[in-house]
Amino acid sequence: MNWKKLVFGGNNRYSLKTDIGLLLLRVFAGLSMAFAHGMGKVPPSDGFIRGVGKMGFPLPELFAWSAGLSEFIGAILIAIGFLSRPSAFFLSITMLVAALIKHGGDGFGSQEKPLLYAFVFILIMLAGPGRFSVDGRIRRLGD
Repeated sequence: MNWKKLVFGGNNRYSLKTDIGLLLLRVFAGLSMAFAHGMGKVPPSDGFIRGVGKMGFPLPELFAWSAGLSEFIGAILIAIGFLSRPSAFFLSITMLVAALIKHGGDGFGSQEKPLLYAFVFILIMLAGPGRFSVDGRIRRLGD
């Protein structure tokens, strides 16, 4: 498998309705994540960095920056459909950490939102962003 196929996907031929659904899901989830959750974490506050350290991560400042950039820049990339699969991978990991480590003992009510985001991003990682995306355009240039 070459890098272009890994990053931008293969020859996915979805129906028009499926591609519109992927577009709507990508834009809503990406912009919601970026502006409701990620924007406030870039740059990470001292409290956020301390919280990351309390979760047991070494180099908490690095991991706080990684989470913040993933939630802000990665989510914007998903919304526009550029580098969607790598962005969705990092966002999935970030949301699984939020659900299972940060909110691990808080019950399902606190875990639900990050789990929903995680599974949306896993879907985008597996299915790709669809034809109405920058990745789709790049993929079609190679066909």
